[in-house]
Amino acid sequence: MKFSPLAGHPDGLSNLFFTEMWERMSYYGMRAMLVLFMVSTIQDGGLGFTDRTATATYGIYTGAVYLMALPGGWIADRLLGAQKTVLLGAIIITAGHFVLAVPGLSTFFLGLLLVVTGTGLLKPNITAIVGELYGNDDPRRDGGFTLFYMGINLGAAIGPLVCSTLAESERFGWHWGFAAAGFGMLIGIVQFHLGKHKLGNAGLKPHNPSQSKGKHWSIVAVALATLLLILALALAGVVQIDAGALAVNMAFFISAVFFAYFSWVLLFGNLNSDEKRRSILIVILTMASAVFWAGFEQAGSSLNLFAERYTLRVFGNFEIPAGWFQSLNSIFIITLAPLFSWLWVWLAKRNLNPSHPAKFALGLIQLGLGFGIMILAANVVVAGNQAMPYFLILTYLLHTMGELCLSPVGLSAVSSLAPRKYVGQMMGCWMLSYSFGSILAGLLAGEFDAENVADMPDLYTQITITSILVGIFLFAIAKPLVKWSFAKSDSVAGN
Repeated sequence: MKFSPLAGHPDGLSNLFFTEMWERMSYYGMRAMLVLFMVSTIQDGGLGFTDRTATATYGIYTGAVYLMALPGGWIADRLLGAQKTVLLGAIIITAGHFVLAVPGLSTFFLGLLLVVTGTGLLKPNITAIVGELYGNDDPRRDGGFTLFYMGINLGAAIGPLVCSTLAESERFGWHWGFAAAGFGMLIGIVQFHLGKHKLGNAGLKPHNPSQSKGKHWSIVAVALATLLLILALALAGVVQIDAGALAVNMAFFISAVFFAYFSWVLLFGNLNSDEKRRSILIVILTMASAVFWAGFEQAGSSLNLFAERYTLRVFGNFEIPAGWFQSLNSIFIITLAPLFSWLWVWLAKRNLNPSHPAKFALGLIQLGLGFGIMILAANVVVAGNQAMPYFLILTYLLHTMGELCLSPVGLSAVSSLAPRKYVGQMMGCWMLSYSFGSILAGLLAGEFDAENVADMPDLYTQITITSILVGIFLFAIAKPLVKWSFAKSDSVAGN
């Protein structure tokens, strides 16, 4: 038997594991330094943006990454196939990081556009290839996705440590950090190309090939040309773009698409009453997810700035780079994910496993408790002192525990609740919660004013109360909501 680095699984999994690890290393490595670079003064090599502009730009960037997953999946399904789309995406991401490594405002925004486009092509399709390595009834399937998920978090843990060390050092600087992300993705390209033969036919061809490829490629070309034209006009000063206003408009647009889609499905989608109730449950869970991500994504913005400005990071002769704190979430996931997986199984055997809405409620409450820790940290800062690192460590621990209650559970919930003919579309709508939450997170982070530190405890208090109240409300309606949603079913999924 041929030896596989991930014994017992298809050989192709090792290729995808390491490709995704390097891609996440580059993404999270750059993400950890993005806001810090934007607010850094021009004299220090940054862009000199205000906090509000920087965090709004960050929100638009992270939100756009999730939005691009929708056309990215379409391109793979209709035009290229998942394998070619992943390779193309990886090349574009690498180009984006290296463009970011070139100083200049125009290269900065062009680099972001390239990374967004490439990530949208790569991220959904590499996951799809993992699924194609296994049959639907293959008992190794869940284990394969678990290993792949560990590769994601391994890369996300390494990236901030490498990129932030270079970016925040006096010897190198910000653009060395961007270059490091590019080299990481370059390794991922080589890794994927050399191991592509292990994938066989998985993702090799489009699932639903277009009969009008020329027409569809023309649409893609026009869309890209339009984006580049808008960027060029904005950089030339012909078109004025306010990051905050753009973020607000994107949030309204995503909300409109989401509610329009579900209204259409519920009214004209030919669903029976049971399917309609389950679809409404998906709407409620997706809205709760958006609230969660609006708080959780403070990690790369307001909490990152808190680490850089207000946290004691000097110990002896060593100063901890602020971006290192961005690795905590992934480290905690690697540590805690097996425990949570075991916990749900243990509870299920005793008929105590919480329903999907109840798990979401636990996630939101833990998110709120994490920001409760930040209220204490903010009061330390208001008193004129620097906060100890353990405040952020405890916050990220609670946020990670909340994520483990909500994120993987949400994917499972949507896949099991959605009507069979709308599974893919509703999964796409679920991804919109990440996009909407990320944009909202950027706008929320802009409320933290470096010139008015005294307001910081109140802002964290508002986030804490909102998260916990939404969690309590969801917990209160969880049992009747699930019973109503499965009124005609013999069993209650997730209960």
